[in-house]
Amino acid sequence: MAKTDTAKTGTTKNPVTFAKEVKSEARKVTWPTKDETIKSTIAVFIMVALVSAFLFLADQVMAFVIRLILGL
Repeated sequence: MAKTDTAKTGTTKNPVTFAKEVKSEARKVTWPTKDETIKSTIAVFIMVALVSAFLFLADQVMAFVIRLILGL
């Protein structure tokens, strides 16, 4: 009965079996190369800068419109 419960839930109760499964899954991981990591990092920084600029401009426009409406 314990084996069917384990198979259904996908959990194991034995820490040694768990460690072996983790090691097996870790071997399947495809790690990015240094070049891919650098390109991805640059892309993230560019997107952060673009989104920051957009949000800053949107905030400034909304503040200007609110000042016009309220007559401040």
